[in-house]
Amino acid sequence: MDVLSRHIQGEVPWCMLFVDDIVLIDETRRGVNTRLEVWRQTLESNGFKLSRTKTKYLECKFSDGTHDADVEVKLDAQVIPKRASFKYLGSIIQGNGEIDEDVAHRIGA
Repeated sequence: MDVLSRHIQGEVPWCMLFVDDIVLIDETRRGVNTRLEVWRQTLESNGFKLSRTKTKYLECKFSDGTHDADVEVKLDAQVIPKRASFKYLGSIIQGNGEIDEDVAHRIGA
């Protein structure tokens, strides 16, 4: 996967890749759509598929501004579901910047 995607990988934290788990980060939904489309084209042109059912997005509000409020995150024509949090490599990342879900998960593990 590293060799296949070397030319489209961004610097950490804008693109994080571990085996087949990919996190794409951008400051706007339009930027996420652009990155997602580049990855889709690259993977599919090499015989891989980007899972439509596993693809989700998380919006982090680091400022008071609203970025692209009218733009939906899509993969082809399919709207990608928005999540309040997601798990990546064993850690729970929350869109509100809190860590309580991750702490509760680790205590319960």
